[in-house]
Amino acid sequence: MGKPADAVSDPDAVTVTGVITDIQRFSIHDGPGIRTTVFVKGCPLRCFWCHNPEALAPRPELQYYADRCIACGACVAPCPVNAHTMRDGQHSFDRARCTACGRCVETCYTRALVMAGEKKNAHDVAQVVLRDAAFYETSGGGVTVSGGEPLQQPEFTRALLGECRAAGVHTAIETAGHVSWDRLRDVLSVTDLVMMDVKTMNPETHREATGVTNERILANARRISEHGTPLIVRTPVVPGVNDTKEAIAAIAGFVSELQSLVKYELLRFHMMAGAKYAAIGLECRTADLTPPDDDLMERLTARAASFGVTVEHT
Repeated sequence: MGKPADAVSDPDAVTVTGVITDIQRFSIHDGPGIRTTVFVKGCPLRCFWCHNPEALAPRPELQYYADRCIACGACVAPCPVNAHTMRDGQHSFDRARCTACGRCVETCYTRALVMAGEKKNAHDVAQVVLRDAAFYETSGGGVTVSGGEPLQQPEFTRALLGECRAAGVHTAIETAGHVSWDRLRDVLSVTDLVMMDVKTMNPETHREATGVTNERILANARRISEHGTPLIVRTPVVPGVNDTKEAIAAIAGFVSELQSLVKYELLRFHMMAGAKYAAIGLECRTADLTPPDDDLMERLTARAASFGVTVEHT
């Protein structure tokens, strides 16, 4: 399957580094087949329903899961800025003081303290990906770079995908598409599949929900299609944002014009990220939302399919 696992196809892969939050092996939801998904840090959008809030900021951060803390106090002494204190047997964490040095994490065996973000070079990450090369071959899988936004770290993403592709591994990215075309085009040169969100066709709704408008995103979707790279368009179905037949029909009409489209996916909003928001010190704004039920997802899927595209939903 290409070069030996430890071969360096691109010398830059050893020197180019990125900040990643996780390497998830045996993933089945981030592209075809069995995959390894690499989650990078940093995103230009601020979708209020984001499922990976620990990947929004580009720098390493400390996550504090208060429900896991047993107030042992082991984190106090190693902290150089006194972000951790003990008073009357209770632990207190001052996030404003924290420099994310990670020394406290080494002492916390209950994993109440976890680092979100670690600097790695592209070659070392590729070696982790290539451990499961046999599973990619038998399942039609490969590697996916997700996030965050992989195109916020374009040099790292390109070096990682290039190394994996040179070894015969199928490569994919999951992107929101809010980047310059030059940056995207450069990464496309080593990408076999793009999975891209189109959240709404209404630019103002998009701005209110994500912090940015959608013009650049839609333009990049068209360019990816013209480039000929296989494209899967995804829409997270979020209450109050796009959970109507009219909103989905508008997106499906746009999607139906993309010549390299593989399929259109509707992804049901879920409530699984709440604890991660608290751990990273962010407010969770989805506590009052109810995930779309099966009946609604079926109706939205049928409406999208009426535009002649292949549609799947979760």
